[in-house]
Amino acid sequence: MPVFRIERTRDYTVMSNHHLKNPELSLKAKGLLSMMLSFPDGWNYSERGLASICKEGVDAIHSAIKELESTGYMERHQLRGKGGRIVDTEYVIYEKPHTPDMAPPDTENPDMDSPDMALPDAASPDAAAPEPENPGELNNKKQNTKKSNTQVLNTQSFTPPAPSQGDEDGTTDGLTEKQEIRSSMSA
Repeated sequence: MPVFRIERTRDYTVMSNHHLKNPELSLKAKGLLSMMLSFPDGWNYSERGLASICKEGVDAIHSAIKELESTGYMERHQLRGKGGRIVDTEYVIYEKPHTPDMAPPDTENPDMDSPDMALPDAASPDAAAPEPENPGELNNKKQNTKKSNTQVLNTQSFTPPAPSQGDEDGTTDGLTEKQEIRSSMSA
């Protein structure tokens, strides 16, 4: 049996096979992770940017990123600028699943002498104009009371009359057929 060898000199990626052999990942997530690992370090990722160079749309890219996050192959950190506004998103991509280092909560020596018992806004609630948690939506659209054209037109099927007038070969003049159709529509 012949052996084929390919000499790779440029435009190839070396990556771990771990994500490719992981049965928990969908093919879409495996492909997106492989593509993201093929980009150089410092590549500026965004869902719209990835969708522009892929066949899939923004929603498919978003769901694949969510899948990669939930399985530990990716982390996203939102970077905030002045005033607390989100200015960019930092993506951290792992070749093998990564679990974030979660420090256990500090439970040693809780402050039992002066616990915080205050309830926010309990002293003076705004009774004059309370804001509901889930306000109902208002329908501001004007109703269309005009009759639609489908109610005016005759919706019965049209069967063209047999060719009675015409040449000896049985064909009719296209103009007379059009006139017959118009007269049947106006009736």
